[in-house]
Amino acid sequence: MGVLTIYLDKCTNLPNADLMTASDPYVRFELEQDNWIKDVDYGFQKSSIKNDNLNPVYGESFTFNIPTLDNMVLTCKIKDDDTGSFDDKLGWCKINLEKLGLTETPMEIDRVVDRNVITANGKIFLKLSYKA
Repeated sequence: MGVLTIYLDKCTNLPNADLMTASDPYVRFELEQDNWIKDVDYGFQKSSIKNDNLNPVYGESFTFNIPTLDNMVLTCKIKDDDTGSFDDKLGWCKINLEKLGLTETPMEIDRVVDRNVITANGKIFLKLSYKA
């Protein structure tokens, strides 16, 4: 088994989903092996919640034990924590890990987080590494 390490640095320019205050964002990482016949789900992990912050800094690490990077897709979902109701979607992106050529040396990447709106300038900043 190999180890995929995700370092969540920060998000920037997230949309505001709350009326009275700024959003309370968190990031949910979902890892899946995208196969033609049957996908394999490697679970999810969730960051801490950053209250009233549209440019949250996290500095958090997450690890997934996986056999290979072949066909692996990391989905990053940024949501607004709402107590007592469904969490609002602030944005998301998918990263095809196989195409990145990850090694043990962390690779800095950033992705625009899509919310299907006219302006999509929110971003997520990560460092990814893989040890076989």
